[in-house]
Amino acid sequence: QAQAGAMAATRILWVVAAVAAVASGLVSSWSSRQERRRVVMMGRRAAKNAARKGKSDAVKAKLYARYGKKLVMAVKSGGPDQLANVALGQVVREAKVAGVPVANIERAIKAGTAGDSKDFKESTFEAYGAGGAGLVINVLSDNANRASADVQSTIKKQHLKQASPGSVLFNFDRKGRIDVAANLDEDQVLEIALDAGADDYSLLSGDDDDTSTVITLAADLAVMKNALADAGLPVTDANLAYVPTVTVDCSDDDIDANFAAIEALEALDDVDSVDHNMANA
Repeated sequence: QAQAGAMAATRILWVVAAVAAVASGLVSSWSSRQERRRVVMMGRRAAKNAARKGKSDAVKAKLYARYGKKLVMAVKSGGPDQLANVALGQVVREAKVAGVPVANIERAIKAGTAGDSKDFKESTFEAYGAGGAGLVINVLSDNANRASADVQSTIKKQHLKQASPGSVLFNFDRKGRIDVAANLDEDQVLEIALDAGADDYSLLSGDDDDTSTVITLAADLAVMKNALADAGLPVTDANLAYVPTVTVDCSDDDIDANFAAIEALEALDDVDSVDHNMANA
């Protein structure tokens, strides 16, 4: 009987050990899967953050380049003295509001005084995108031939249709566009606009979350931008843009194709920005 009890105890110990081994293996396997999942998720998150940062960096670089060109143009037309050259002083203030580093501003002003500095000129190209959307491609370049070749090549690669001058612009007005890194409400903007004497405006949701865009008359751009900044609002950009008077409803696929084309165009050094009239984008 004692021998039978010992054998039973031994079998129990063996079963417990086996169960423990299996459990250990399961835990180890689960932990391994969780670790792999964590690594994959971290990789996806890192990739998403990198893509977001890359896009943000590209937008910032384009913004700095735009103001650099404008500063050179202002210096070449009126000299480097901000007090004597009203246009230069205005561009400098706009650049600072947009967050352009002081070192960049000073470097651009110095470049504008050089005898061999580049002469930038503005031009526009027009195209039709997917779903019949109109695109206005704003160019600021020191080489019109290069800019034209690059824009036309990209239009072709992105399966856009180049439009004759005026056929797309006919549906746009030239207005001021002010981007603000905050959610603004109508009453807040109305009070600021009335105080600034610029009550002809519209308030839109911004391109990114928690941002807003204020559209003004072209003549009211500077005063409205300054009024918003003086009210303590984080103005991130202020410039003239083509705002649609007629919009086009596009499918989701058309919107994706058009934004891919816009991104490709805005990646060109000579393209300053691209305006569109997609209603639901």
